[in-house]
Amino acid sequence: MKIHFGEPLTVKQESRRAALICGPGLLWVTLFLLVPLLAIVAISFASRGMYGDLQWRFTLENFKRFLGFGLFGFDPLYPKIVLRSLGLALGTVTLCALTALPLTFFIAGLNKKWKQVALVLLVIPFWTNMLIRTYAWQIIFSANGWPARLAASLGFISPGEALYPGTGAVFIVLACDFLPMLALPLYASVEKIDWSIAEAASDLGANRWRVWWHALLPQVRPGLMAGGILVFVGATGQFVIPDLMGGAKTVLLGNAIQQQFGLSRDWPFGSAISCLAMIIVMVGLWLCARIAGEEGRKAML
Repeated sequence: MKIHFGEPLTVKQESRRAALICGPGLLWVTLFLLVPLLAIVAISFASRGMYGDLQWRFTLENFKRFLGFGLFGFDPLYPKIVLRSLGLALGTVTLCALTALPLTFFIAGLNKKWKQVALVLLVIPFWTNMLIRTYAWQIIFSANGWPARLAASLGFISPGEALYPGTGAVFIVLACDFLPMLALPLYASVEKIDWSIAEAASDLGANRWRVWWHALLPQVRPGLMAGGILVFVGATGQFVIPDLMGGAKTVLLGNAIQQQFGLSRDWPFGSAISCLAMIIVMVGLWLCARIAGEEGRKAML
């Protein structure tokens, strides 16, 4: 028997209260996350029929095809898609981090009133649908927009030429869309910085770079890692922005999955791509968590 706020509870009563509190959440996660995920895993081992129907015949051909092993030998098409998607995600994380670091330090240095205004302005883009934001960027980067006219006056592009489709436009739009996801966790770490450590490092003769590297960066690293993980997971499966801003010239993981569940009607292969993509992302998250844990243990020694 346990005591809960002065009231003795039996094991049965405690279980009933736990089910009442946690039950709705567990039911929601089970119905809308675990069940669909298990269905995707099961379908990935099935076969595609002649007309796109599912044939429940166990096979590993879908995974072999994704890894590049097909009827006509090795084809690195899908491994290249994975590397391209990971490169896009890592580039987005890097650009977001380089933008978020000075931005969050600037916001943290404002007074309380303007700090709240700045945080609201940071999250305002999330109030608009991503597709609408992307179409707005097409207008901004069009030949008549001021960025294109400025780039033409500086000689980067020809007069009357738009800034999209192109790789630069893809990374700029991705960074702007995912910036709040990295900036907000990073801001939470910046707010907790112990500036006395930086002052002590400076008094001991450290230059600005060493103060940043040894005194400030270790304190903001948890927020930087958390935000980087959020951006990496979202950018890995992104395909709308690369399609609209890149001219649909390259295929990414998101495009490959969408095509298999759409036009190709190859649900088993699309499910196999989804499963392997989740595994790749989970391995990346595990590596990030392990690196962060080792760095934390070194800092405590």
